[in-house]
Amino acid sequence: MTAHVINMFEDPATRSERRLADLPDRVVEGDPYHKIGVHFASPDGKLSAGTWTSTPGKWHAFADKDEYCFIVEGHCALIHEDGTRQDFRTGASFIIPNGFRGYWEVLETTTKHFVIRDHDPKG
Repeated sequence: MTAHVINMFEDPATRSERRLADLPDRVVEGDPYHKIGVHFASPDGKLSAGTWTSTPGKWHAFADKDEYCFIVEGHCALIHEDGTRQDFRTGASFIIPNGFRGYWEVLETTTKHFVIRDHDPKG
């Protein structure tokens, strides 16, 4: 198999959509809806990269992963469980380390590119 460079602005390999409220106990405010395009997934499934769009809302952040984000468009915030808030707008980039506990809040519909490394919670 020949490896090729992946352009994150081209069509993704797979697409999915979900209403976050369909995941039990995630949503804190609003009714966020997510569109996810996966451009790359490693053979072991532990590394993925893609594009994500969310409508406004606030929810418990997912855990057990490291995530790099680049905000293509929009306004969102990450709020640590201790109340520390960081806002991100178009052009911002940041890393959410494994172990982060808190919330995502999307204030304006936001699109991001992401790279995620999943961690097995069982060790």
